[in-house]
Amino acid sequence: MGHNTIRVTPVTPNIGGLVEGIDLTRPLDAPVVEDLHEALMQHQVLFFREQELTHETQKALGEHFGKLHISVGGDGTNSKQLQAYPEVRALHFDGSSKSVSGNETWHTDQSCMETPPMGSILYIHTVPPAGGGDTMFASMYAAYEALSPAMKRYLEGMTAVHDGAGAFSNTATNRLPVTEQPMIARHPVTGRRLLYVNPGFTSHVCGVSKAESDAILGFLYRHCEHPNFHVRFRWEPHSVAFWDNRCTHHFAIWDYHPHTRSGYRIQIKGEHRVIPG
Repeated sequence: MGHNTIRVTPVTPNIGGLVEGIDLTRPLDAPVVEDLHEALMQHQVLFFREQELTHETQKALGEHFGKLHISVGGDGTNSKQLQAYPEVRALHFDGSSKSVSGNETWHTDQSCMETPPMGSILYIHTVPPAGGGDTMFASMYAAYEALSPAMKRYLEGMTAVHDGAGAFSNTATNRLPVTEQPMIARHPVTGRRLLYVNPGFTSHVCGVSKAESDAILGFLYRHCEHPNFHVRFRWEPHSVAFWDNRCTHHFAIWDYHPHTRSGYRIQIKGEHRVIPG
């Protein structure tokens, strides 16, 4: 699929596109925004290099794709909301950090909300000196498509509970949502079916025994960990990742302690509840 204003190179067959020929620090006109949106729908996560963003330019980028979301959670030290820019969350990890705030689990951001965020834009300005701190992304389109016909039939119409307590019990700044979501969802733009469970938030399958729920979720989580569905992004200073939260999982790798990895994340509000597939 061609784009007139940008160059997008697929990173893997199933997920990820490297975007070149664009300067995110400057205002973007409508054709560029349209091409970026089309590329995001195709590749699910977009990567950019050498983009020295400010809080203003990062927010301006996100606002092309929707209203900005003020997230729940954050431990106030390694992950904290900026007072002057409440839509921007500082993510800073160094030798004093004890974890990466629950991000060492495959998850979809805040799937416990009735309307989860549409997407996230993460800008990293400081990286460990010897590498490390990569972020992995997984395509839930590819995960669904690789299920057997029998498993697809089993999951059709089923729902599961997504509970914010698992991720946010110690850090939430407001009420922890609990929401029942379809296990097979349909993307609101592409119409593609996808698997919608994740170990960060999904607590149990509705309408079955605990033993059956544990077994089916355990199988699905292991299934989603298959490397065929993944892309791994190696951060460099002033890199950006923009992912569609509705059809991906992600996982932050914390292999760089005691070195520093630091940047800022914004999230874009969703416009639709999760659509049953």
